[in-house]
Amino acid sequence: MTFTRRTFALTLGAFGLTACNSTASSSSSRASPSGLAAEFRPQSNAGYDAWVASFKNRAGGYGLSSATVNAEFRGAGFLPGVVKRDRNQTEFKRSLEDYLSIAASDERIAKGRAAFSRHRNTLNALEAKYGVDATIICAIWGLESQYGERMGDIPIISSTSTLAFDGRRSAFFEKQLVAALKIIQNGDISADRMVGSWAGAMGHTQFIPTSYQGFAVDFTGDGRRDIWSADPSDALASTAAYLQRNGWTRGVRWGAESSSGTLQPQAGGPKFTTTGNFRAIKRYNNSDAYAIGVGHLSDRIGGAGPLRASFPPDANGLTKKDRIALQKRLTARGFDTGGADGVFGPKSKAAVSGYQRSKGLPVTGTPSQALLNSL
Repeated sequence: MTFTRRTFALTLGAFGLTACNSTASSSSSRASPSGLAAEFRPQSNAGYDAWVASFKNRAGGYGLSSATVNAEFRGAGFLPGVVKRDRNQTEFKRSLEDYLSIAASDERIAKGRAAFSRHRNTLNALEAKYGVDATIICAIWGLESQYGERMGDIPIISSTSTLAFDGRRSAFFEKQLVAALKIIQNGDISADRMVGSWAGAMGHTQFIPTSYQGFAVDFTGDGRRDIWSADPSDALASTAAYLQRNGWTRGVRWGAESSSGTLQPQAGGPKFTTTGNFRAIKRYNNSDAYAIGVGHLSDRIGGAGPLRASFPPDANGLTKKDRIALQKRLTARGFDTGGADGVFGPKSKAAVSGYQRSKGLPVTGTPSQALLNSL
């Protein structure tokens, strides 16, 4: 079984595979619009302008003031990069093994343990209040924004209005646009700080605007539900509240690896036994891979070891150990794979192609045991 990018449409900002622009900000303040790639800066589009005019005419019916709408659309505009991302979500497929290699990488585990240590008091207080395991909250933070390092810097009014105008789910994104404008109108955040992913997800744990309206919490007591702040307390509390209200049971684990488990997302790979809390995590993102990723990263942050069972060789007959060795050997010969994690993405395939070309071999970009042996 494979998991497509579409499966994780509003998440994975932490991976840099879908949600976030490559210049994602790690602070609570927005980068200058000039710092964004050209495709994420407003561009002239007559159709979009006509759509905005129509939206303004009906905005009052949503409870939005004309002052808010007019003010926030002055700096907004059509973002072609958002449309491009929306239309290309199915480009990559990843196995559960690859997904977990990213979701629970050594770097993400180490950063998670450090983040947990820094925010231990807050996380433990949230567990006491909401009943959600502190390490689960921390793991979601890690998957969604790499513990606040990659929250995204695309203006939300522009991204949601672009998708409402030219997206696959216009009605859905119009709801997100309305919610975003209401958040600004209510004074929780100013428009210049309301930034996030290309798909409208925001803050440390990547809430879409309607989820923010329904679940965001002012944990710090400053009168604002600030999920963008350098202090992640409100965002982490909002995540705990979301899980609690979506069925989380205090004192119950998410699940565990088990040889007698009934869930085996990748044929020949590890099996898992899950609980109702696994389903609560899926309410955050309706994907078995995502929920396993959260659960496993949570366990690793808490000090547990890696999965016991191994994954089978891939379609090219290579194990993860083989793929890592191949990446290291290619890089050592000057063909940069972008790291050695066993996940063969575009850079690794390009490195294989470059090596094959240099040796006068057929250029396929496909890794193999023969290629590994030749290196």
